[in-house]
Formats: sequence, C-alpha cells, structure tokens
Amino acid sequence: MEFRLLGTVSVETLTGPLPLGPAKRRSLLAALLLSANTPVPVSRLTDSLWDDMPPLHARSVIQGHVSRLRALLVGADAAAYGVELVTLGDAYLLRVPETLLDSQRFEELLMLARQQRSPADTVLMLTEALSLWQGPALSGAFTGPPLQAAAHTLEESRLATVEQLALAWTAMGEHHRAASVLRAEAAGHPMRESLAAALIRALYRAGRQSEALDWFHRTRRLLADELGIDPGRELADAYALILRGDPEPAAHRNGTDAALPAGGPGTAPHDPSPPGSAGGDGTVPAARRSGEGSGPPVAGGTPHHDLPVAPPGGPHPADLLPRAPRGFHGRAAELAALTRAAAGRAPVCLVTGPAGVGKTALALQWAHHSSAFPDGRLFADLRGFSETGETPLTDVLREFLLALGVAPRRVPESVPAAAALFRSLTDRRRLLVVLDNARDSATVRQLLPGGTDCVTLVTSRHRMEGLIASDAARPVPLDTLEPHDGTALLAGVLGEERVLAEPVAAHRLAELCGGLPLALRVTAARLAGRPHRTLAGLAAELADERSRLTYLDVDDLGVSAALRLTVQQLPPDAVHQLGRLGHHPGSHFDPYTAAALAGTDPVSAAAALERLGAAHLVTETAPGRWVLHDLVRLYARGLDPASGSEALVRVLDHYIATALAAADTAEPGGEPCFVLPDGFHRPTAVRDFTDRAVAMRWLAAERDDLALAAVAARSAGLHDRAWRIILLQWPQVVWRVRDSWAPLLELALDSARAQRDAYAESRVRNLLGWVLTEEGRTAEAIALLERSPGLAREAGDRLGEATALINLAVVQAEQGDLATALEGCSRAVRLAREEEDRHTEMLGLQHLARMRLTAGLPEDALEAARTALDLGPEHEEAARRSLLLAISGEARLALGGRDEGILLLDRAATEAERTGYEEGAVKALAALLRVTGGAEYRKRYEEALQRLADEG
Repeated sequence: MEFRLLGTVSVETLTGPLPLGPAKRRSLLAALLLSANTPVPVSRLTDSLWDDMPPLHARSVIQGHVSRLRALLVGADAAAYGVELVTLGDAYLLRVPETLLDSQRFEELLMLARQQRSPADTVLMLTEALSLWQGPALSGAFTGPPLQAAAHTLEESRLATVEQLALAWTAMGEHHRAASVLRAEAAGHPMRESLAAALIRALYRAGRQSEALDWFHRTRRLLADELGIDPGRELADAYALILRGDPEPAAHRNGTDAALPAGGPGTAPHDPSPPGSAGGDGTVPAARRSGEGSGPPVAGGTPHHDLPVAPPGGPHPADLLPRAPRGFHGRAAELAALTRAAAGRAPVCLVTGPAGVGKTALALQWAHHSSAFPDGRLFADLRGFSETGETPLTDVLREFLLALGVAPRRVPESVPAAAALFRSLTDRRRLLVVLDNARDSATVRQLLPGGTDCVTLVTSRHRMEGLIASDAARPVPLDTLEPHDGTALLAGVLGEERVLAEPVAAHRLAELCGGLPLALRVTAARLAGRPHRTLAGLAAELADERSRLTYLDVDDLGVSAALRLTVQQLPPDAVHQLGRLGHHPGSHFDPYTAAALAGTDPVSAAAALERLGAAHLVTETAPGRWVLHDLVRLYARGLDPASGSEALVRVLDHYIATALAAADTAEPGGEPCFVLPDGFHRPTAVRDFTDRAVAMRWLAAERDDLALAAVAARSAGLHDRAWRIILLQWPQVVWRVRDSWAPLLELALDSARAQRDAYAESRVRNLLGWVLTEEGRTAEAIALLERSPGLAREAGDRLGEATALINLAVVQAEQGDLATALEGCSRAVRLAREEEDRHTEMLGLQHLARMRLTAGLPEDALEAARTALDLGPEHEEAARRSLLLAISGEARLALGGRDEGILLLDRAATEAERTGYEEGAVKALAALLRVTGGAEYRKRYEEALQRLADEG
C-alpha cells in the first residue's frame, strides 16, 4: 500500500488504486496525510474542503467522507500495513507508517543526498527523489487555502531539488545535463530567478554562450513587463559571469572542460567540434574544404569536403521560419508541453488538432521563443490539406539543403538521395525542423533530420498514430480556447478599450466561435473594419445557426474553407457519416446513435467515427462517446441538408428502441408504452443491457440527450415520438423522483394532448402526478390525476387505469381522505389482478399496505405486503421490495413483534443499500433507530445520509 501526494492524491494497492471518489474526499485524505499521525480538528478539515463559507451541513459531509474513506481502507486490508483512521473527539487521526507516504520518502531521500560525498551518489539520490513526482502536488483534490499552501510548499521543495540536482551534475562536469534538467523547469517557472540564473550558468559552462545570453534577456524582459522590476543579484551575477568570460567557460565535449585560449575575449576560440560536426556558426567548418577530416561519402557520391559551404565568419544559421504569429494568447500549458516533449533524444513533437484551432500559430510561437537551436531553424508547409495538393518532397528537401549551404548543382534529384544527404548534414547539428500541415506519417519520415540533438515539430489535423508508433512522436493535442483567452484574442485585434466596453458581448462572441482561434480572428477582422459596429450586434447575428458560418468567412480565410479542406481528404463513407451527424439533436453520440443517423450498422459507424476522429472532426471524450464542435456540426449539416428529416426520425426511433430495452432490463414487465409509433424505423442493432445497473447507468448518462431529442421531436411535429422518449425514462424517474423531472413530463403531456392520444395522456398524467406528489405539490397532482382514470378507460387501457387509481389514491391519502384512497387502491389491485399483471398488482398492494398501516390496520397492512412480496420475483424492482419489507417491519412492530419487526426493517435497509436505493435505506434505518439505538444502525444511517447528499 502506498499513499501519494506528489501528483494525484491516491492510495495505491496491489490490485490498483482505491476508488476515492469526489475531489472533496481526496482533499480530506490529503489534509490527514499532510498531518499524518497527528489529530486534525474538524475546523481545519472544513477550511481544507471549502475555500469560502462552508455549508451548514459541513460536519455531516466530512463525517460521510470519513466513513467512506474508512470503509475503503478496511476493504483494502489497511490494518495489515499499520494504517488506521480513527476518531478522537472533535478530530480525526490517520495512523500511517511514514514509509508508505511518498512525500516522507521524498524528504528522506533529500536528507540522504545531503549526506553523500560523491556527486554521482548525490545525483542518484536526487533523481530517485524526483522520480516520486507524478504531477503537480495534491492534484485531483479540491484545494482550500490550507491545502493550497501545502501544495505550494511541496512544489518549492521540488524546484529546490531540481536546482540541487543541476549543481550535482555541474560538480561532475556534466553541464549539458545540468542545462537539460533546468530548462524545462525554467520554462514552466519563467519568473523564478534562481532557476533562470542556474540555467544561464549551466548553458555558459556548456559552451552555449548565445543561448545563455538569450535566456538572460528573455527573463529580464519578463520581469520588467510583468513585475516592473530589474533582475536580482543572482541573475545579474550570472549575466556578469558571461560578460567577464570568467571563470573559463567549457565548450565541454565528452565530459572534459576546454579552456578559452590565451588572448582574452577578442581571440577566436579553437573549434572543439569533432570531425564531421557543424561549426559554431552552423556551417560545415572551413578546414574541411581543403580535405582535412573528411567525412563519409553522402548520397549521390559527393563527400562532405566537396560540398560548397559558406566561408568562415559568414552567414547566420539557416532560418526559414515565417514571422511569429501576431496577437497570440494563452496556450501556456501546450507551450510547456512542447518544451518537455523537445527535451528527449532526437524528439519528434506532434501538434494535432482540428482545422482552425491554431496549430501553426502554436508551433511558430514556440519556435520563435526557443533559443536551443544555434545551427538553425527550418520550416516547410507540406500543404497536406490544400486544394492545390501537397508540396513535393523534392522541393522541401531542396529548400532545406540550400539553407544548409549545399550548392544548387549538388542537390540530389531523387527523394531518397536528398533525404539521406539531409540526414547526414544534420547528424551533428542542433537544429529545429518545423513541418507544418502534414497529412500522413510517411511524408514526415522522409524529412526527419539525422542528429540526436535536432528537434522536429510536426503539425497535423490527423492524429498521426503511425508516426507515434515508428518514431516515438510525442503528441501535444490542441483544443479550443477557453472564453477568457478568446476574449483576449479579440482584444489583441480590436483593442482592449472596445472589448472592455462590451465585456458580456465579447464573452458571447468567444462562445459562439466555439473557442476556435480561426473563427475568432475572422470575427475580429469583421469588427476591425467596421469601428461603429457593436460586438453585441455581431453576436446577435452569429446566434442564428443558419447564417453563422457565413459570418465566419472573410476573403480567403474562414471556418468553412478550412473544414472543406479536411473533409475532401476523407473517404465517402466518413463524409456520409459526418453529414448525418450534423442533424443529431443531442450533444454526444455513440456508434449505435451514429449508425441510426447514417442508416448503417454500429461496426461501420464506429469505423467512420475513427476516421473522423483521426481528422479531428469529432472528439472521443470517453470510450465510445463522441462529440462534435458546434461549428463542425453546422458545417456537417450543410453537407447533406436534404437528409435532415429522415436522420431525425431514425435517431428518434433509435432512442425509443434503446430506451425500451433499458426499461425492460431495469424493470422487467413494467414497460409503459409498448405500442411503437407509426412508420417506426427499427435500428439495425440495439444496445444490449446485461443487467439493471447497466441499463440505469445508460438512462442517467443519456438523460440530457433524451431531453434534447424529445424537444427536437416536438419542434418537428413528431409528437408520437416526443412523449414516448420521455415516458420511457420512467425507471430513472422512479429511482430519482426528486430530480426535477416535472418540466420534461409537462413537455410530454403537451405532445400527448397535441396528438389527441388518450392512452398517452393518461400514462403521462400518471407519472407526472406521482412526481408532483413526491415534490409536495399535491394540489397540482390532484388536478392532473383526477382525469387520468377516465382517459385510460376511454383508451381501453385497464392497466393504465389501475396505475392512475393508485397514484390518485396516494394523493388522497396524503390529504387525509383515507377511506376514498383505500377504496381506489383496492379497485386498482382488482383491475391489475384481472389483467394478470403482477407488476401493477404489486405496486397497488404496496400502497394499499402503507395506507392500511396509516389507518391503524397493521394486520391488514401485513397481509397486503406479504401478498405483494409473494408476487414479486427476485428481479422485481429493488426499491419496491425494500419498501414492502419496511412496511412489513413497521406492521410487525405495531403488532408487538419487536424482534421480527427489527429483522424485517434490517432486511429492507440491506436490500436498499445493496442496490443503491439510498432514500429507501435512509427510511428503513430511521425506522430502526426509532426502536433501537444500535451503534451499527446509527453508523449505517449516517453513511446512507451522506451517500444521498453526495448524489444531490
């Protein structure tokens, strides 16, 4: 067992991490671990879990989390490791051996490192200490002020350890390693002067003076711009070190220090490069032109010493980068990820994302601000998604070779020969190669440089999984901008005054553009040319989906044009699938939904989704769960506008078929609308629900999309689909009755009325009336339910009439009219029995038993409950079984059978706990506590209350 704070807060066991659950429970664990083996008062835990005014039930929430955490630890046999979570008055204590806590092991390794005499041993200890970090400290927790302070302290300790590791490498003469260790951290903490100063010294001692100077000036500008201050003493001393040329900088190759020649700074230093390497100015050393130290032959039969190169002291290193992007905003995490990805051996960094998301801008921003490439920066637009076709590889390689100093007549004509020469020339260089708009992995492989110190930065709309597999490319996925970065981009073009004058409209524009930088830039361009136009006015125009894409096109740029270039690369089946997805009324889809929309099967749909996902036209947010960007959805809708009505009907019928399967699995024998609508399109395949839990999870996960589908059906006049899609969610409605179902059921009632369907109206009234009753809105429930039995009789729906009578009786009983309620409920039981429907009969008997108990007839109540339990098989609705057992227990208590009553109530609570029916568990355990004060019942009651609160 291992407790982790240095990264995501977790508890690792031999069988995997414990399922800690919500962020607040992780916060509680973190607070206890940070004070391991010391009591932590509830007041401090409250401060850790809430950063503002805690709720009134904060203590109960903490108790619930402690109970759940204790149960998890007990289940993982924590006691065998000496771990125990105990309550001490108004505090909690987590006993845990320090060896099980990663933060304690980190500190122990730091102490051991300080005791080492050998720098090599120090490096080993510090490297092992840093390997314990799996990400930012206390990740995954909700960090109130105390935990924020603790996370900051841990991060400071980590950074100090990085600096100590760099010093140890320096002591070994490994200045390149010291610089490598420091660079990523300095990029992530650009205003930490100690890191910058250490990096500058390491770069200088490694013979990389220009990079060291560049890093100093970058840090100096940042301090001035962000804080308005000058560099501190440590940073200034590092700069002075370079200017003085003292102590002697090392060109440092192979672990040895080469001193500057006599004669001072004005004397040209000896070229320390080994044979075959590039000189300090990025060209092949001039000595080689006379035949000294000639390298191996290159493609085309031309040896290195025959290649024309620039004279000594000649041109600057090759630089083919386009200008840096204007108005670049945000992307700090992605820039840092690129820096980390570029720190490996011959790294290939892969920036991927949809059209218009800003991949090229990110690549150029990073390239222009990187000082790690003294031998040059090459750039090529491969035009992988261009209407004019891809750039020929011979043209790209020719431009690269010319930039590296190869004479035009010496450039090989074939791609393999030119690629081999390019790899040979870059073998000993520190070079950046940017390959923009790549379409496939094979093209990129031909353009990879040969040097292990070269970095290749690729951008693509495709995921390029082949490049990841063959060349260990490090993907840096690029998503849309957050609204605040989107408004900042608008301000960069329009000016801050114009954006600050209409902040709400600016935020709305960022939302309507979906955070897509290309869309935001087109929007800003439209406004910039019209200074008298308001942001709110353009936002109102963009709000109309029918014309939004038109407003997001300007001159030769636009969202539609960018998406068209991506789509034209797709096979026909993927284009067909994309066009149908544009008509999806929901927010997400799976292969079954996609298949229904496209009129195919789930296997074909899944393959098409994979192709669309590889092109970043759809995004997989979870296994088998996909989404469309809003602007992609609008574009997709235009690909196949004539199919909109057919696609809508198909997806609605898919939802009906799937919801029927889910309801039948969750509550067998209880489906409320078995008659399918006219013209029903049966899907080629319907999801198979293996058990009740799976079916209920699907109903819960799809609730929002089912509501959107019902709204779309109603708007299209498909009322027969609308009410069915809503009513088929009844198992979830029953299970989570107080979860704001009334508005959706009112929509179903409107559709049933519009269709003049007495059967549908009665069924919807039944469910809506029951929901209103549970919400305490009895007057509204009575008004609805009084008409329901008559409508059911009119439709010939005897089971619907029985259900209506039961629901009406429940409201009548609540209003005190027990006699009428008992008569109606008894009639409902007779109707259900005549129709031989055990499910409805059991429902009527359950309520009849409760009413008899309320009326002071415990023997009659017990008889009704027993009859109902005898009717229900084991797979019958778990909630109903729990309620019937609870009624039986209360009836036994009323009859004087205390022991049997307690046993029945305990069974009711256990049944509810086993199936996750928390409300039933709370009710049964509350009844138990009224007759017995058992500590075990109290504990279970509090845990059930907490679980119920967590669900809310």
